[in-house]
Amino acid sequence: MLSNFPKVWQDQLTELQFHQLTPIQEAVFTPIKDGQHLLAVSPTGTGKTLAYLLPSLLRLSPKKSQQLLILAPNSELAGQIFEVTKTWAEPLGLTAQLFLSGSSQKRQIERLKKGPEILIGTAGRIFELIKLKKIKMMSINTIILDEFDDLLQDSQYQFVKKIITYAPRDHQMIYVSATQAIEKTALAKGTVIIDLSHQQLDTISHHYMMLDKRDRLDILRKFANIPDCRGLVFFNSLSDLGACEERLTYLGSSAVSLASDVNVKFRKVILDKFKQHDIALLLATDLVARGIDIEGLELVINYEVPRDKEAYTHRAGRTGRMGKEGLVITLISHQEELKQLKKFASVSELILKDQKLYKA
Repeated sequence: MLSNFPKVWQDQLTELQFHQLTPIQEAVFTPIKDGQHLLAVSPTGTGKTLAYLLPSLLRLSPKKSQQLLILAPNSELAGQIFEVTKTWAEPLGLTAQLFLSGSSQKRQIERLKKGPEILIGTAGRIFELIKLKKIKMMSINTIILDEFDDLLQDSQYQFVKKIITYAPRDHQMIYVSATQAIEKTALAKGTVIIDLSHQQLDTISHHYMMLDKRDRLDILRKFANIPDCRGLVFFNSLSDLGACEERLTYLGSSAVSLASDVNVKFRKVILDKFKQHDIALLLATDLVARGIDIEGLELVINYEVPRDKEAYTHRAGRTGRMGKEGLVITLISHQEELKQLKKFASVSELILKDQKLYKA
């Protein structure tokens, strides 16, 4: 299939040492290219962004504005989709633009005047621009809803539904999800379902550490002190996250939180520092971490057992992406928690000693 791609793409694939499509990329290519409605379900880290992008971009005509709309549940994910899209769209003479809430609307309207073929953004801001008649939905041929399971559960879905009503009757719908937590009634009639959620990312190893609840903070401090350690730490509640960040900062540990009230620019600064290994621990909740893609992230720590399997899957999927090795460690204090954790993954116990991890 790669040999049928445009030459500019083939050169890029060679440069990136990209020799074959992942299973989800292969499975969805033809249905998307043929214009079918499609739901693609595949675990985090299996290459879903390129799975929908490559065939969708090949359907676009250069110099014809506003043909493809991609919606994401948060700014991080939208920003990452935008970066990946530019890489593959620009060689074909196509332009993408990014539209986020919290960024200058005036500047975004100016960008629309340049006639981008691809629009990427969060549902709230896209809907505002439609109401202002700056985004002309009648031109849109395809709408892609990334992390559809997340968009469904969120207040954003009201915007998503309204946006779709403005689209032409014969537009294509593409839904993308890492889990099966999808309300099938929300899909367009005749949607083809390709479900590869059974795929196991065997590059990820799953573990737990048994310790008193009061020692959880101390173990995070120890992880922050390990040279070159970089971990994404998940919390079930904002109050625990805030208290932990305050204490770790007081202790001089290299840990920063990515709370939802941090503005877009500052979040980007934090993420860039984390990517460059300038921050050891990034503290987050499920809500703010959905779109985070840190290349080569070594470690995910659950400060406590996640609320459900869906949350565990999403968190674990931040590491071990695209065939790289990853480690997930959940901190637990009771046998009941261990019992719950075992419903989510096959886990073994680890201990941390002298800045090294050992099997218990």
